[in-house]
Amino acid sequence: MGHSEPIRRGVQGAGASPSEIPDKLYFRIGEVAVLCEVPAYVLRFWESEFPQLKPNKGGTGQRLYRRRDVEMALRVKTLLYDEGYTIPGARQMLKAELKRKAPQLSLLGASTSADVKQLRILRRELEAIAATLARPIGQVRGKQTLRPLGAHRRSALQAADPHIQFDNAAESGPDRSN
Repeated sequence: MGHSEPIRRGVQGAGASPSEIPDKLYFRIGEVAVLCEVPAYVLRFWESEFPQLKPNKGGTGQRLYRRRDVEMALRVKTLLYDEGYTIPGARQMLKAELKRKAPQLSLLGASTSADVKQLRILRRELEAIAATLARPIGQVRGKQTLRPLGAHRRSALQAADPHIQFDNAAESGPDRSN
């Protein structure tokens, strides 16, 4: 039997489910112990064994658990007590669960150079629009400030503000002369 296989599969005390956790910003270790139905010293031990379980410590050194810390403690309890995993097996399961969620986070770093180029172009266009909107009404703008907008961007701007008028012949940007 490997480290990640459970030893037993019995259901003991259920503890609190994530929906039963009170809606609070921070929990003290005693409150978390009651929610998880384990003594406080067990929670302190789990902190040393599971890197995912790291509550903040306040100015007085008291542990302050956030909701995600309480949910992690409940998950650790389920793996150890209900599903029968050993501590190394439970640690391995938690790592595997976090890896399965990781691709969602890595989407931000997986952009191609074409995506970066497109984002830079979009940013320049938005900065030009912001500069135009920052000017007083009636001030003449130079043609070099605004570049032609694509049809999809023009329609998005008009959807956001129906008062924007475009000169389709020049395609120089929004005309706010009304």
